[in-house]
Amino acid sequence: MHFVVKFFPEITIKSNPVRKRMSRQLADNLRKLMRQLDDRIQVRKDWEKIDVTAPDAVSHLSERIEEVLAHTPGIANFARVQQFPLGDLDDIYQKTLAIWGPQLAGKTFCVRVKRTGKHDFQSLDVEQYVGGGLNQNTDAAGVKLKKPDITVKLEIRHDKLNVIEELHQGLGGFPLGTQDPVISLVSGGFDSTVSSYLTIKRGIRTHFLFFNLGGRQHELGVKEVAFYLWDKYGSSHRVRFVTVPFDEVVAEILEKVDDSYMGVTLKRMMLRAGSVIAKELEVDALVTGEAIAQVSSQTLKNLAVIDSVTDTLVLRPLITSDKTDIIHTSREIGTEEFAANMPEYCGVISVKPTTRAKMEKVESEEARFDFTVLDRAVGNRVMQNIDEVMEDLGEDVPPVDIFKEPGDAIIIDIRHPTEEEVNPLEIDDAEVETIPFYRLSTAFQKLDKDKQYLLYCARGVMSQLHASHLLDEGYRNVGVFRPEIPHQGK
Repeated sequence: MHFVVKFFPEITIKSNPVRKRMSRQLADNLRKLMRQLDDRIQVRKDWEKIDVTAPDAVSHLSERIEEVLAHTPGIANFARVQQFPLGDLDDIYQKTLAIWGPQLAGKTFCVRVKRTGKHDFQSLDVEQYVGGGLNQNTDAAGVKLKKPDITVKLEIRHDKLNVIEELHQGLGGFPLGTQDPVISLVSGGFDSTVSSYLTIKRGIRTHFLFFNLGGRQHELGVKEVAFYLWDKYGSSHRVRFVTVPFDEVVAEILEKVDDSYMGVTLKRMMLRAGSVIAKELEVDALVTGEAIAQVSSQTLKNLAVIDSVTDTLVLRPLITSDKTDIIHTSREIGTEEFAANMPEYCGVISVKPTTRAKMEKVESEEARFDFTVLDRAVGNRVMQNIDEVMEDLGEDVPPVDIFKEPGDAIIIDIRHPTEEEVNPLEIDDAEVETIPFYRLSTAFQKLDKDKQYLLYCARGVMSQLHASHLLDEGYRNVGVFRPEIPHQGK
């Protein structure tokens, strides 16, 4: 079983030293990945290509080898071939007939030859001889040079003949490890997963940074999709997954910062924290999934104010992308289902967010912020190797019970105060308490442990996240109140 791997064109046009370095890195990456399948698989590099050869004993791994080659950055295309010593024209024809003859029945075809080296024949000579023989000695529908049903591809390289059985498209991009590393801020949604994929594809070793705004279910979901991206596209290099507990930071923003500046302030706090972690990991750039005007905080004016908080380079691979294009890419790379089912958690809800933030205003708002809260969050970060995060996913977390009727339970309205004040929750024959979600973790400790509590929010997302978080902390007197038709709220 033999595969011929072609370099991405941008690699081939580099200067000789760069081309050598990149092609060598790609070969090294493939050796690591193939060794994970079977250490008998051989990877050999020359100036034009990489040969991947597996003995017959591992022929059952053919599909897995193809899967690795299809998702390894730096590969333009790869072909599964049968390789033979080069003979004369009739020998080339006989070898081709044995492989392609049965597949040509009822099909139009043409023969295409790529040749490297010195020979006593031209590529056209081979095409005419082999094509004529196949046309006369098979049940093919005839030769058709333009848009045939089947194109029979042969490669002649010096003293070797490659009869191509299947040609597959590669991922493109640069080999992982040829560029400096980055940290990608991930939330698990469409944007951050696609932006992370794009940096991996470009050959950038991409670490993951997750700001946990208060939900274990969300954290596990993000870890799962980050592991998927690394395992499928970047597992030749180990990276880190960093979790920063940000619920207290969010609470501080909600209590101290003007409503219209909450979103901008949160992003600035994330960049501050990200810069500290980047320095620790000796990384020079942060990556975000922001795109111009996709949401209110992502105007050029706001992004300039956000970026001014740090000297660390901030990369935005999606900056001019349309949402439909982002979703299409997520579908192609396999993250659409993750993103579509990811609990969407936005801890800062501004009624009228600014689209033209002013530096003096944001600095004035941040002057009221207690930065020891941010320092504590960064200090409590958890850093794991990416291949270890799946261990968390196997832990036994009790399921969250959802109730349509309150029964004897006490309802806790965890919505933001501005939302709760506009549409107060009133349930007949039920006791309702109001505890904002950003204070719930602390306040729940003081509640009567002999009573049952059901959390409520407008869409049922944050209530389920926080209930899961409380269950994970050991509380068993909590559930979610989710009426079929919400009594209040949007």
